[in-house]
Amino acid sequence: MTQTKLQQSQSSKLIFFGVLLFLLGLLIALFIPMMANSRMGLSAHLEGVMNGMFLIILGQIWHKIKLNERWSSSVYWLMLYSAFANFTAVTISAITGVGKMMPIAGGVEGSTLLEGLISFLLISLALTIILALSIVLKGLYNHLNNSEQSV
Repeated sequence: MTQTKLQQSQSSKLIFFGVLLFLLGLLIALFIPMMANSRMGLSAHLEGVMNGMFLIILGQIWHKIKLNERWSSSVYWLMLYSAFANFTAVTISAITGVGKMMPIAGGVEGSTLLEGLISFLLISLALTIILALSIVLKGLYNHLNNSEQSV
């Protein structure tokens, strides 16, 4: 099964950005004791590591997601956005100590600007990851159907 140049490029970039995010997740762990909310710092560490692994895995299975170029590009960008937005939102919250949308991790209400930024990132990443994973699932289903028909 041959991959298009676009698929090969997207796959390689997903793996690259996954490793980058994984590294950022590891590095942020070094600064947890200095953060305003260390519990949120641990969350930022875990978000970086888990989202990094997710992007690496997605890059590895990218050739099995059968979508046209437009949908493939859309999913690619939605996945990158959601992974980095997740890490960014939690990191901002850890450094500043604010984040009323995350009360379990001890986020307290902060300035309107910070709360707006964190809320925007959290809500938008939730919507984008749900949409993107739904499209990925459809692309994997398309691959599954193509595989069964060729047997």
